[in-house]
Amino acid sequence: MSDWHAYDLHEGTSPLLISMPHSGTRLTAEVKKAMTAQAKLLPDTDWYIPEIYSMATDLGASVLRANYSRYVIDVNRSLDDVPLYSSKTTGLFPDILFADEPVFADQMQPDEAHQAACKQHVWQAYHATLARQLARLKALHGYAILLDAHSIASVVPMLFDGKLPDFNWGTNDGKACPASLLQVATKSVELAPYSQVCNGRFKGGFITRHYGRPSEHVYALQLELGQDTYLADGDQQTYIMDKAKLARLQVIITKLVHGLCAWRPAH
Repeated sequence: MSDWHAYDLHEGTSPLLISMPHSGTRLTAEVKKAMTAQAKLLPDTDWYIPEIYSMATDLGASVLRANYSRYVIDVNRSLDDVPLYSSKTTGLFPDILFADEPVFADQMQPDEAHQAACKQHVWQAYHATLARQLARLKALHGYAILLDAHSIASVVPMLFDGKLPDFNWGTNDGKACPASLLQVATKSVELAPYSQVCNGRFKGGFITRHYGRPSEHVYALQLELGQDTYLADGDQQTYIMDKAKLARLQVIITKLVHGLCAWRPAH
């Protein structure tokens, strides 16, 4: 593949960069031909994240969006593939779905040469751009804020018990950003009919943990949205957007983005 086009980027002027590592749906030919029929539905995609944050660029935020599916390579995992959680999870090259079913048909997983190419052309391209953008914003403002934007099915028995709260904030247990920044995020939800939790099942993936370095004036947090907040009720495998739900959700997301752009560190 000569032109990988691993990401799309909008450069904003505020201190905020929004990363969207799991909204991509593009597949390589090698991955697509090896996938099971169930996996080809891309069930673990962070559906509609770019649409949910469609107002962000108008509010001054930078947006970095991955184009490839996490089934090609997961850019929210480290290259050494160290597990993020002690409980069951997926890795750099996922071989199981969140439904605990295989991604690939028997003996058809792409080979090491393909994986090496994905590391170079997708993972490294995404992270090089992410690092450059944070450096750019830090040079402009003296600090940078990273919001890693995600969503997930609200019920995933393999990963957690019961139903997930609507808004799941992760700050690596407070190591990735100060409490005052997290407070801006949680206050955007307080008066809304949504549930929220901080550093619960999701504490932030590799991106949040790696780039959130308050001592270097780079602050990071992850938001994992339960997809019941915007997908139509019923068969979730159709992944249909509920426009009324989206409109309600975007009121909160607008408050969130505006608040993060306006936040200033204490230093």
